[in-house]
Amino acid sequence: MAWFLAAIAVSISFWVISLSRILSSSSCVPSNPPFFRTGSGKKRNALLVIAHPDDESMFFAPTILFLNSEGHNIHILCISTGNAEGVGNNRKEEIYRACAILKIPLQQVKVLDHPCLQDGFKNTWDHELLARLIEDEIKVWDIDSLITFDDFGVSGHPNHRDVHHGIRMLLSANKQRKFEAWELVSRSIFRKYTGPLDVWLSIVSSSYYRQTQIYCLLNNRPSKSYLAMAEHQSQWVWFRKLFVLFSSYTYMNTLQKIIDLE
Repeated sequence: MAWFLAAIAVSISFWVISLSRILSSSSCVPSNPPFFRTGSGKKRNALLVIAHPDDESMFFAPTILFLNSEGHNIHILCISTGNAEGVGNNRKEEIYRACAILKIPLQQVKVLDHPCLQDGFKNTWDHELLARLIEDEIKVWDIDSLITFDDFGVSGHPNHRDVHHGIRMLLSANKQRKFEAWELVSRSIFRKYTGPLDVWLSIVSSSYYRQTQIYCLLNNRPSKSYLAMAEHQSQWVWFRKLFVLFSSYTYMNTLQKIIDLE
């Protein structure tokens, strides 16, 4: 029993130390070259492409808060209303409220409801259609930076993965493009639920793999993630509350530049 209590005490201490490291840090681990560096001082026009309302709060809050802190313009394109359970209209309103918490102007948040792009594990989304719709938003807002899921899509949800592949198709079709794309690196099941403890491995990986342009963005205001996610009332059940508390995505995002290999 004594060793068990000692292990708990050590774990709690390490959790507190890790959280303190995040809360006392800048929003981006120092890197060379700096993330989103603009030599002329021009602010970026970033488009975050997600699959469902609540993706922005559950997975991308550290990225959003970083972009805000640097004064960049953030736009969100949500591909579906998340209507798998018939509450799509409610979820559409919830993302607007969550984005207000995250300081994203409502006129810069767009939620689609295309008949061929409906929420669901069994629904396959057309990558070519996704590419066209995303390209339209790039032109409207003069976007120079895309941010989205990686190939696994954090949870393996097929809608998340389809968004990634739609952007891949867009990149392949625009060889002379003036925009770049970044993906949120998915974590193993162990690292996914270590909360702020994952900060140490994330910092090491972002420093070690500099040649692949990978960056660790820290969230020194994790309460913002919780408050934003709480606006998604239709989804705010007990296990998602625990997810936001223990998920490493609440405390940091690791973004990697998408390189077109085709």
